[in-house]
Amino acid sequence: MARERTDLSEADLEHLRALVGDWNLLADLAFADLVLWLPTWHGGGFVVADQVRPSTGPTVFADDIVGDYVARSRRPLLGQALVTGVVTPHRDRGEQPLPAAEEAIPVGSPSGRLIAVLARHGEVASRGIGAMETAYLQAADALVEMIVVGAFPPAHPLVRTSTPPRVGDGLIRIDATGRVTYASPNARSAYHRLGLATDLTGVDLARTTARLARRPGPVDERLAVVTAGRAAGGAEVENGRAVVTLRGVPLVTHGHPDGGLVLVRDATEIRHRDRALVGKDATIREIHHRVKNNLQTVAALLRLQARRLDSPEGRDALDEAVRRVAAIAVVHDALARFPGERVDANDVVDHVVALVRELAPQGEVTTVERDGSFGDLPSEVMTPLVMALGELLANAVEHGCAVSADGERGPAHVLVRSRRRGDALTVTVSDSGPGIAAGVDPFATGRLGLQIVRTLVTEELAGTLELRRAVGGGTDAVVQVSLAQGRQQTQ
Repeated sequence: MARERTDLSEADLEHLRALVGDWNLLADLAFADLVLWLPTWHGGGFVVADQVRPSTGPTVFADDIVGDYVARSRRPLLGQALVTGVVTPHRDRGEQPLPAAEEAIPVGSPSGRLIAVLARHGEVASRGIGAMETAYLQAADALVEMIVVGAFPPAHPLVRTSTPPRVGDGLIRIDATGRVTYASPNARSAYHRLGLATDLTGVDLARTTARLARRPGPVDERLAVVTAGRAAGGAEVENGRAVVTLRGVPLVTHGHPDGGLVLVRDATEIRHRDRALVGKDATIREIHHRVKNNLQTVAALLRLQARRLDSPEGRDALDEAVRRVAAIAVVHDALARFPGERVDANDVVDHVVALVRELAPQGEVTTVERDGSFGDLPSEVMTPLVMALGELLANAVEHGCAVSADGERGPAHVLVRSRRRGDALTVTVSDSGPGIAAGVDPFATGRLGLQIVRTLVTEELAGTLELRRAVGGGTDAVVQVSLAQGRQQTQ
């Protein structure tokens, strides 16, 4: 929208992207909705590029207004703010910090150019406000002054924590010396949980936080600069009692450092749950690893038993059992290597293709290739799908050899094609053999492999299986699965 309807440079747009990435802080402090208005390239009006609602109070807008356009004549406050570089209507900082119904805040770029207008919409308070509301609104005014001169958000913040706090989690205001001038109730509670026995107000926040963070191991260097108001970014305090995440926002007034804001969040319970999940995930992966090892042992024992049999039919049956057990082992190996509940199916299928190629009859040239991507699949879908695919591949290798007029078997070419559209997965296994004879129902032959495939596809995956003669010769086995239905079926 900005590129099509404004003449802002890429540097200006980058600054605005950073602003809307952090402006929920201002919205929460100001108890107000914020709307970003961009001047159109012809200078005739303004267009809404983005908006945000506060989490600390009610919203003014019931609907989104992004994309709305107004002429300058209809919103004179916007044009006045963009021309004068002054927040309109103007309020002296000495007044009680009650927000107006609407304020137009000119947005400056780091180069000093005015590039947009930030409209601040809030309910005018009809009653007296308390210390917390006063501290929030004063902090909002300080951020507004920085926005006008292009100093907020800072250009090079430190890396933030994985669970950044918001205003409602806890707020601490520090002065230019690093001492606490105000701490919200939630912020005080978080520091008390860390072990602070005194009040936060008046203490040196950096020294106090460093004392509470005593624990074995290296000291987080970000902690001192963030809690002293010298740098923007995140840090974390952890001891034997609690885990608290911090976010520092330095404030600048009239070009000089003026302390900062430190947002505080008690992340103790969240961290405990994260660690429990990590431990659970590691346990599940270890179980899959052990199951894989046990299945490989079973496959090896079956392979040894097959070598001791004199009956070809018995050896073939055990070879089929080895292949089926090995296919399941491949799935558990993937589940042990990939964290989470989804698995890279391409990796698993490639292992099954290699397995089937190795078990092809000796002396026969067999080519098995894969085309297309299976994508990431849920773990509960992988086992039945891979088992069915293994049976179809083995069947294609066995019956996919071209046969000459004198009865000699030629090379077998097998192709696995996969097509994925959302939750719809279509897998086609094609061979180069003579194909299905006319009038023959392949499912009526009593072959165990086809019965296994049909059961897995229709009952486990709630899909469909079709065997048909290919147009150029050979056989196509087509499996169609709705992964969403497959998950519901397995559940």
